[in-house]
Amino acid sequence: MTAFLHKGYAKTSMQDLKKATGLHPGSIYCAFENKRGLLLAALEQYRLDRTAEFERFFSAAQLSIVNLKTYLDNVVAECISGDSAKACLLTKALNEMAEQDEEIQQIISGNLFSLQQSLAEKFAQAKIEKSISAKKDSDHLARYFLMGIYGLRTFAQTHPEAEVIEQLAEQLYSDICR
Repeated sequence: MTAFLHKGYAKTSMQDLKKATGLHPGSIYCAFENKRGLLLAALEQYRLDRTAEFERFFSAAQLSIVNLKTYLDNVVAECISGDSAKACLLTKALNEMAEQDEEIQQIISGNLFSLQQSLAEKFAQAKIEKSISAKKDSDHLARYFLMGIYGLRTFAQTHPEAEVIEQLAEQLYSDICR
């Protein structure tokens, strides 16, 4: 994952993958068939890691809306860190590969849809907790929130000023709570 995050798929060489994995190129080919197979495995591991991370944010016995804010704050911290290892592999792969590879596009879309569904559940819980208006549509809020997160991630690539990213995130959160 780290090699693909640092350089992107196209610029990641077999030497980079050898260094990142500690495996001989023959072992990489044997286990994953090719670089694309390794990317598919990395996307799956990324999904598992991010799903577990997301669930940890909501394991705290706080209101869902508070946990959503904590989750958003974590996204902002990743955006402003400048550390490519904290970037989003889905965003990077989507921008680089989705139009070229239908399977990768479907995997990324599925991962994003899963996150959207998880967010919708959290917004539905926030409505039950009366943290947000019962009139709000949980699915719409989830789509809007996800759009905001991926917008922040993309924007931060070219505008890494912490204050600007934080202000945009605060506006997103404020819009959700209104």
